[in-house]
Amino acid sequence: MRLATLRDGTRDGRLAVVRRDGAALAAAGPDAPTLQAALDGWERCEGRLRALADDLDRGRVTGEPLDAARLHAPLPRAYEWVDASAYLTHVRLVRRARGAEPPATLETDPLVYQGGSGALLGPTDPIPLGDPAWGLDFEGEVCAILGDVPAGTRAAEAGPLVRLLCLANDITFRNLVPGELAKGFGFFQSKPATAFSPFAVTPDELGPAWRDGRVHLRLRVTWNGALVGDCDAGPEMHYSFLDLLQHVARTRAFTAGTILGSGTVSNEDPARGVSCLAERRAREVLEGPGGKARTPYLKPGDVVEIEMLDAAGRSLFGRIAQEVVAP
Repeated sequence: MRLATLRDGTRDGRLAVVRRDGAALAAAGPDAPTLQAALDGWERCEGRLRALADDLDRGRVTGEPLDAARLHAPLPRAYEWVDASAYLTHVRLVRRARGAEPPATLETDPLVYQGGSGALLGPTDPIPLGDPAWGLDFEGEVCAILGDVPAGTRAAEAGPLVRLLCLANDITFRNLVPGELAKGFGFFQSKPATAFSPFAVTPDELGPAWRDGRVHLRLRVTWNGALVGDCDAGPEMHYSFLDLLQHVARTRAFTAGTILGSGTVSNEDPARGVSCLAERRAREVLEGPGGKARTPYLKPGDVVEIEMLDAAGRSLFGRIAQEVVAP
């Protein structure tokens, strides 16, 4: 089942079920007016939403044409947005490029931070760039949308708590990061609003591509029409979503509607490309003595697209397609 949120002038939009071919959708109805409402009452709502999805797929419900420009993020605002860095190749590359060692516990203790969740971007929303000197970068990620998570939840019992999966463009102002981290208190100004894919998808929609708490499909990233990344999101995700869920729940509970991100999808093989420009710039620096970053960061007019195709070539989560604009 695939779900989307239609813009209707309200903060949280209107929940809709998406037809399998992605060409039409149908409003979920009063029992689940928003995605947050559906997540709050998942045990009650899930069956009805699946029945509507089946009716839509079989033509028993006509629905209405799907226009991506009318879609908000699946959750236009979320209770929490927790992002990790589960792909250790990314961590090692960017730290080596700036002459920093990764944490000694990198392979045993996940890196996570809490991002801003009160205002999230839709899949076609522009990316405002106040100052090119900030170093605007895209970051292609996979995300899990959670049900209620009790404190102390273990990875072995976490699977059913992953209600939905989606993609994100976790936008970063790279040149603001060093100064913020030097203060020892984490990201803030360097992390503006994150954008999310048109559709949030139940894990069973992925079939065998969803296993061991990972999405075993390739994440495609294009920049101004050129493919820059075709990274495999599965095998090199060191910490699965189940591992990450156990980690973040060690000392606290999370409410339904929390979003948990994978961090930048990254592969060791440079032929797979990149899911962010920082990684390409890091490889340029590490090419040899005197290596320098040559790839520029984003500028107004640039267009970034992020999507993931399933085995049948279907855009599983729909496409994030954003243009950088001056505010």
